Amino acid sequence: MSGGDNLDFEIRPNPAPVGDAERTALLANPGFGRIFTDHMVTVRYADGKGWYEPRVEARAPIPMDPASAVLHYAQEIFEGLKAYTLPDGGVAMFRPDANAARFAESAKRMAMPALPVETFLRSLHEIIKIDRSWIPQSEEGSLYLRPFAYASEVFLGVRPAMEYLYLVIASPAGPYFSGGVKPVSLWVTPDYTRAAPGGTGAAKCGGNYAAGLSAQAEAIEHGCDQVVYLDAIERKYIDELGGMNVFFVLDDGTLVTPPLTGTILPGITRDSVIKLAERAGHKVEERPVSLEEWRSSAASGQIREAFACGTAAVITPIGVVKSAGAEFTVGDGGTGPVTTEIRKQLVDIQRGRAEDPFGWVHRVL
Repeated sequence: MSGGDNLDFEIRPNPAPVGDAERTALLANPGFGRIFTDHMVTVRYADGKGWYEPRVEARAPIPMDPASAVLHYAQEIFEGLKAYTLPDGGVAMFRPDANAARFAESAKRMAMPALPVETFLRSLHEIIKIDRSWIPQSEEGSLYLRPFAYASEVFLGVRPAMEYLYLVIASPAGPYFSGGVKPVSLWVTPDYTRAAPGGTGAAKCGGNYAAGLSAQAEAIEHGCDQVVYLDAIERKYIDELGGMNVFFVLDDGTLVTPPLTGTILPGITRDSVIKLAERAGHKVEERPVSLEEWRSSAASGQIREAFACGTAAVITPIGVVKSAGAEFTVGDGGTGPVTTEIRKQLVDIQRGRAEDPFGWVHRVL
């Protein structure tokens, strides 16, 4: 079983799952990331042995030694994706192969062993199958899947760990933003940057998010929903939001988004938006956009819409942008027609309501 290919998962059903009545009550208003299903997946890794002991078991606390390497040197990566109920009653995921590939790239950047794609996909299948009853049946409902891995070796030396634990947990989810889809306000932080060239900006590791919490708190202090970062070198160009990529819609229908230069997370929703927009006849440009260009073009009407995108929130319109000493509104401050069009196309494909010309929908059940 070394290497992790074609592992057979041992299934250990939770002996005390949440009862039907309690689960139904929880799913009436699940929020996001607040409640969790009955099970989790675990797979272990040891240097020289590879990936081993793949299990589906009752969700429970993880025993952890105080000297576990992750607690001291932050070798940790994660992914986020969703499972949806289809119109025919089946269940599918959206582009899990892309998540598997990004998980492997994140592992490489963090000097961690890559989990084989087949094991990654199988782990998702297994938790969806055993916890299918936790998928909300509401319009925006889904089962949010969180695969992650961390250095579990008990050792305090500064080197890549030799032991790791991979897990998947699942959380029933409603809309990411309370109140449903509505324009969000952004704060342009003058003091903090998200990532620099050569850093971990393109990896999905927890440290990137921890480093952004002060900036997010700053955004909240200024009455904004999210923070938006400028580049780390010139402090001039839009990078991305705290947890989402950003797009600008020009008056001729062109979509513009910052390029992937190693400081921006290569979002799977971002890539999907580009492909959908091009298929719909929109020109898409990947190029730097300065804060000044955004401000002046919003004032002149050249930038008509802007939106953020990511797995959790899907596509969210941007209404107001605030920075030190300045504030401007994008378009009329509402949800523009191009944003609405692309969001509908994406969600309809994800939920099996529309043709899937790209082969993105991965049926599980």
